[in-house]
Amino acid sequence: MSHEHANNRRTFIAGLATLGADALLQGCRSASPQPAASAAAPHRIDVHHHVGPPTYVAALADKGVQQRPVIEWTPAKSLEDMDKGGVATAVASITTPGFSFVDATARRLARECNEYSTRLGRDYPGRFGLFAAAPMPNVDGTLAEIAYALDTLKADGVGFFTSYGDKWLGDPAFTPVMEELNRRKAVAYTHPTAPSCCRSLVPDIPPAVVEYGTDTTRTIASVVFSGTAARFPDIRWIFSHAGGTMPFLTERFTRLPLQNKSLESRVPNGVAYELRKFNYDVAQAAHPMALSSLLKLVPLSQVVFGTDFPFRASADHVKGLTDYGFSASDLRAIDRDNALKLLPRLRA
Repeated sequence: MSHEHANNRRTFIAGLATLGADALLQGCRSASPQPAASAAAPHRIDVHHHVGPPTYVAALADKGVQQRPVIEWTPAKSLEDMDKGGVATAVASITTPGFSFVDATARRLARECNEYSTRLGRDYPGRFGLFAAAPMPNVDGTLAEIAYALDTLKADGVGFFTSYGDKWLGDPAFTPVMEELNRRKAVAYTHPTAPSCCRSLVPDIPPAVVEYGTDTTRTIASVVFSGTAARFPDIRWIFSHAGGTMPFLTERFTRLPLQNKSLESRVPNGVAYELRKFNYDVAQAAHPMALSSLLKLVPLSQVVFGTDFPFRASADHVKGLTDYGFSASDLRAIDRDNALKLLPRLRA
């Protein structure tokens, strides 16, 4: 095993340990009975829910990638968690590492994952949607998969990672993909990853702790300041984890075009206008620190329910949102109604 391969394995294992500890801590804080809403008829729409298609799990095992919650995933585990949290429909997606570890077969593996998740939706009617996996950074392959997923499989949107190597989603290399998403008025769901530049920077701190939120911020900056958001206004973006660190950095975002006049033409409507158009899920962010920052920036209409299952539980997020003090109508908007504006197919 190469030194780099061993480091990658240790990074994944450390990340899982951290996530497990975080879940345990959350469980200790959430020892009180679950809110009655979780026991009501399922109505929530989870836009941040990961699955482990068999061919994807086999590829992870073949390459020694220790993504254990995904490897051990089953439809029954998803359904059990959904029922505990009152989730009617979970929109399936692929989590990190995506297809970065199988460059030569990424297109085939993405197709197999999308077809599996489509069958999952047929096997459990009404319970699963699909954000189709894309074999990025292969632009031609991604365009082909967008067409197949949206036209043939009737996917609800397309899933992307925040970065690919040293490129974020506003990079000019991805312009053909953005043009096609815009033409279709498609939903573009994004999930964080750790970019090539920034792995294992601080000893004992796996990427999920700092880099995931930071890379979400990087890709939002890339989409906004490249002019992608303004040039392709019909893409309906969903960013994970309440926008990562972006809400905290809003002042720096909004001041940047004032300091660098060359950027003004790329944000003709202003930075805040673009940030307020995006949608943000509450996965691992259903707590006052993240929610209060996000909601100072965006209207409630842009916030959607997400859980990060199987890394976290839906019931934790239900409790977090309830404890925050939202009104019943605001909870209904976050839990379901806001998502239905993006994903009307799930209304039935």
